[in-house]
Amino acid sequence: MEERTRAYLRGRFRDYYRRTELTPPPAANEREWGFIPWTEGPGTTMVRHRSLLELGDLSEFLVRKRPRHVYFSAGRFRDPSASSMKAKDWQSADLVFDLDADHLPSVTLGEDSYAEMLAKCKDALFRLLDFLENDFGFEELEIVFSGGRGYHVHVRDDNVRHLDREHRREIVDYVRGIGLDFDTLIETETVAGLGRKTPTERRTLRIEGGWGKRTHEHFMAFVDDLLALEDEAALESLQEFDGIGEGKAKATLNAARNNREQLEAGNVTVHTAVAQLAERFASTAVEEDNAPIDEPVTTDTNRLIRLPGTLHGGSGLKTVRLERDELEEFDPLVDAVPETFEGQEIAVDVTDGGEVELGGDSFTVSEGDQSLPEYVAVFLMARGRAEKEKE
Repeated sequence: MEERTRAYLRGRFRDYYRRTELTPPPAANEREWGFIPWTEGPGTTMVRHRSLLELGDLSEFLVRKRPRHVYFSAGRFRDPSASSMKAKDWQSADLVFDLDADHLPSVTLGEDSYAEMLAKCKDALFRLLDFLENDFGFEELEIVFSGGRGYHVHVRDDNVRHLDREHRREIVDYVRGIGLDFDTLIETETVAGLGRKTPTERRTLRIEGGWGKRTHEHFMAFVDDLLALEDEAALESLQEFDGIGEGKAKATLNAARNNREQLEAGNVTVHTAVAQLAERFASTAVEEDNAPIDEPVTTDTNRLIRLPGTLHGGSGLKTVRLERDELEEFDPLVDAVPETFEGQEIAVDVTDGGEVELGGDSFTVSEGDQSLPEYVAVFLMARGRAEKEKE
């Protein structure tokens, strides 16, 4: 990036911060702060181990320094400005989750557009929130669009702030479905059979919530699809599963037809073949319903995370704090465009053209000198795809 471009972006970032009032996180004075300035060269230089006391008034600091990126720590410390983590004296930390579109299994880099990547990331966010709100019952959640390629979720419930790395690792494993054991989803009950002296065991999938509910939903969706098929096609579908031959396929199909209410209730002991089949859908649930979070972020009790309301130096978009009921309608490529960069065009030299979806429009940008809406030009410059043209 040329100095002319850096100088322009520094100036416009300052203009944005002059017009923006930011809300710091809770206990802001107990957190470490860091930022990345607009420096020369391809690399970045992180300035960290700062306390809010050292930065001074946050708004004045942002106007004065015009940083490229701004961060605060998930951790809270007795001495946040100490130069070593040990000397900081860790007290507690938010539980932070990071979803990055670049890392999603459903995203194909080089094929999916920026908008498609962000849409898939929002789908993953809803899955994550399902775990956090319904499985764990967390209430103090802050949802943030990162300004780049994903979302952050900060959990600040009192009962999680003192968790160590190992306990946070357990939460990661749960939302990822790592090591999920089907037997842990089963409730076993001893029942007396009619006309039998020996009681039997009834194994019921826990369907009231959690991975049991997710597994059951996938299983019942398959059962419904099965019942919609002709006999021959249904039996062929069942025999596609390893270990299910013609006999087990017929038994399973009969169970699906004659005992659907029992299956709906989670009873997987209507036939041994049914239990074997239901178990296969635990892996289906993990594959389709897990939350593909960036695991090291959640387990790191000292992690620096982007400050909501600041600009992302790699896109020129805002880092946006979102209310839960705003999420469905939120369009990051429209709602995260700073008003400061709207309403005018500027001249840039585009070095890497292509499609750009931003501000509710789609632009086909060619290489070379041209005038573009400023928010598009800032996006391209921040991503290293354009340089500011000489005035």
